[in-house]
Parts: sequence; C-alpha cells; structure tokens
Amino acid sequence: MTTKYAVVTGAGSGVGRAAALALLADGWSVALAGRRADALAETVTMAGNAGPRAMPVSTDVGNPEAVNALFAHIRSEWGRLDFLFNNAGGNVPAGPIEDLKYEDWARVVQVNLTGSFLCAQAAFRIMKEQDPQGGRIVNNGSISAHVPRPDSVAYTSTKHAITGLTKTLALDGRKYDIVSGQVDIGNAATPMTARMAKGVKQANGEMKVEPTFDVAHVGNSVVMMANLPLDANIQFITITAAKMPWIARG
Repeated sequence: MTTKYAVVTGAGSGVGRAAALALLADGWSVALAGRRADALAETVTMAGNAGPRAMPVSTDVGNPEAVNALFAHIRSEWGRLDFLFNNAGGNVPAGPIEDLKYEDWARVVQVNLTGSFLCAQAAFRIMKEQDPQGGRIVNNGSISAHVPRPDSVAYTSTKHAITGLTKTLALDGRKYDIVSGQVDIGNAATPMTARMAKGVKQANGEMKVEPTFDVAHVGNSVVMMANLPLDANIQFITITAAKMPWIARG
C-alpha cells in the first residue's frame, strides 16, 4: 500500500499534535480529531507542505455520536484506516479523594476511558471489515498507568484501565490482524506539564520542579510503532524525562 491512513485524537496540542506532525512528515494521511477547530487548524499550518494530507475533524471523543461521525467521515473519505493513536485525555485539579466531586470523576472517565473505548471500537470495526484486513491501535497510557501521583485518583484510575483496554484489543484483534500497543509518557514538555513549572506535589508532600523532555521524541516513538508490519508489535513503550522521579514516584 502506498498511502497509509491514521487518526490522532487530541491532535490540537501537546502529545497529539506532536504525533500528528510526525506521522504527516513521514508521509501518512492523518485525520486530526479534537474539540477545538482553531487548534486543529494550527496543527495543519504547522505541518507545512504536508498540510494537504491532514484532515481536521472537530470531535468530542466522549460523545458517541461525535465519534461515530468522525469514523463515518473516514470511511467516506478514505475507505480504510491503518492506525489509530488514542491520545485525547483530560484531568481535574489535584485534590484529596474525599473532596472529588462525582461530576469531575465522571468527566475524566468519560474522556480518558470511554472516549478511548469508543474510538478503538469504531477503528476496530473498520479494520476488521477492510481489505486488506487489519491495522494498529496505540493508546496513550501515561506514567500514571504504572504509578500514581498524589491526589490523582480519577486520572490514575482511567490510565490503569487503559492498560486493560490495550491488552484486550491486542487479544481480540489477533484473528483480524489488528494489533494494539501502548505508549506511557512521563513529563513531555507540553501545555499540561507547563502548569507544573512551579513544582508538583511529591509522594512525601513536598513540591518539586521536575525535568521535562522534548515532546517531538514522543511523536517519533509513535511513528516507529505505527510503521511496524502487522506481524510485529511493541506492546508497551515507556518514554520519560531521564531524571523524572517516577520509579516508586521517588
């Protein structure tokens, strides 16, 4: 196949933007999914000469109707899908579990977990039915899929659940040549980590500034996973700032 087709969710900023730009630079056609049309348009502009291969689609991944519309558009425009990077996610301010509002918990679960499921389900259906059959799904798990930060029960719970989603997709997709992996990222320099510039709470309660690394390295890692033949898979990859305190969060 000469043309490869991908979807990146949360493509308007941060990790999603880096992955989308890296895929476009590598020759992929990429559907950019995200809630903000202006941010998606900025990603297209940043792609330069590769911009014409970018297809921005305003999407709320937590909304089943919006996800169905996104993948229906992909079927209509491309007729197939080779790669999904399930990246879109959200969080709430850190705080004690006893103070977390149900509405905030539900919002994080809806975007991080349900949104990833909805997109994976829709991609799975296309990949199963297309000819040649198969494709690859990579989920953004985060370091929080391994160990929590203090006061992060909603985010950490969803990211641990993403690991279960990744493993189940990998198992259930075997007979259809649909493979699934996960990238776990720690402190890539994005707008999210920029909010930690004055320090982030450690396990012992102290506030500490943590090192970051260039988010472009994440994009390159995603492209490496995307370009593997379907008889090979990177099941899990962890990429962090080398001196980030994440082993036992210490």
